Amino acid sequence: MLSTPPSADTADTAATDTGRAAAASPLSPGSDAAPFARSLPWLLLVGGLTGLVAAFVLTIEKFALAADSAYVPSCSLNPVLNCGSVMGTAQASVFGFPNSLLGVAGFAVVAATGAGLLAGARFARWYWLGLQVGVTAAVVFVHWLIVQSLYVIGALCPYCMVVWAVTMPIFWYVTLRNLHHGTLARPVPAAVVTASGNHVLPLTVWVLGVAGLVAYRFWSYWSTLL
Repeated sequence: MLSTPPSADTADTAATDTGRAAAASPLSPGSDAAPFARSLPWLLLVGGLTGLVAAFVLTIEKFALAADSAYVPSCSLNPVLNCGSVMGTAQASVFGFPNSLLGVAGFAVVAATGAGLLAGARFARWYWLGLQVGVTAAVVFVHWLIVQSLYVIGALCPYCMVVWAVTMPIFWYVTLRNLHHGTLARPVPAAVVTASGNHVLPLTVWVLGVAGLVAYRFWSYWSTLL
């Protein structure tokens, strides 16, 4: 019995469906898959939850200190790692309320995005644009707070430092993802976006640079512990 060859319409429909499926994927458009694609949802989920916990605990400590001026926060460990010294400053409530409340809201969105991606959700371009605006504002604000902590306040908040540590990779990889998928402009090939696969190197240099500033600024104290 002779089989009937598939019609041109059927072949076109299959090709169209395949193209739509590839375009719908938030991780790897076409065959130009980004090397960080599979890890992005996990980064958003784990990083978001880590930042959320740090911001939530910091909020509780802030309210406890506001209710009792004699209260010693759990993250006040020594003259340098001293949340109490940071919480009492104007920089800790830039918009008239504790900065940590911004973290609670922002990291909840980041974690939910990661969970959604792992569950197979597909987010529209406007959503990724909004997330890009949010993480960009966060990383700028975090670096302003770093400067204030190092050179104005002269003390470090351990919970705040956790927020710093997760904000930088979240911003970095959301930006790479959006560049690769053309969310911000025309799509950029994965090899270009990640400098031929070395996407971890710029982030490592960035984080070590901030760590170096912290070590240098308080070296007179760190050296007494050696």
